[in-house]
Amino acid sequence: MADRDPFGIAGNVIVVTGGASGIGDEVVADLVDAGANVVVADLAPPAGRPTVIYHRVDVTDEDPLADLVKNTVERYGKVDGLVNCAAMYKALGAKKTLEELTIQEWDDVLRINVRGTWQAMKAILPAVPPQGGRIVNVSSTTARTGTLGFPHYIASKAAVEGLTRAAARELGARGITVNAVAPGLVDDEATNELNDPDYVAQAVNRRSIKRTLLPADVASVVRFLCSGGSGFITGQVLIVDGGGVFV
Repeated sequence: MADRDPFGIAGNVIVVTGGASGIGDEVVADLVDAGANVVVADLAPPAGRPTVIYHRVDVTDEDPLADLVKNTVERYGKVDGLVNCAAMYKALGAKKTLEELTIQEWDDVLRINVRGTWQAMKAILPAVPPQGGRIVNVSSTTARTGTLGFPHYIASKAAVEGLTRAAARELGARGITVNAVAPGLVDDEATNELNDPDYVAQAVNRRSIKRTLLPADVASVVRFLCSGGSGFITGQVLIVDGGGVFV
């Protein structure tokens, strides 16, 4: 019998928060194409994804998350992986300075982007099998570059990276790896609504690879981090931006 592909994820059960749009939608498509059993947690159902299981979930609400995990275990017996794509980005609106931000705006972003990431991780842990699992969080290169206009969003993504490292340290003994991907400016609906074309063009020009960053570029890295082939990588942030930011 041939050895199983170490980078294969066929049959794995993977929960994707925020899987109905943007990067999350592409992650779902990529994982499904690779043969994974995908469960989507979002406020809206994913369009054109008949093979995925959808649960309407606010990631800051413990009860729907608990129901999702319970139903997933009843159906599949386990949760092998979690991809945290849920985030407040498109709804940020106009760019604001530190002085212009309201407390409510700050709290809303941190509640969804940081607390939601933590709560989703906490919810799935009891369902991860003894042989271990994979958690992939989504950060942003802005956590390093400090882009103007979204200080609350940038702070939230820096916090996600810290949470990723803390969880990796804690969960390694259980065979659970925890990593993050940090995309640059992605060519999707949210980016195009929040940024003018000149700003997007400047971002492309700063890259070593001179093209737009597609959601599919991020999804393929997420798939790798969900696979057995990434089993000795944990606590890391993989930047996906065509060489715009080096660390």
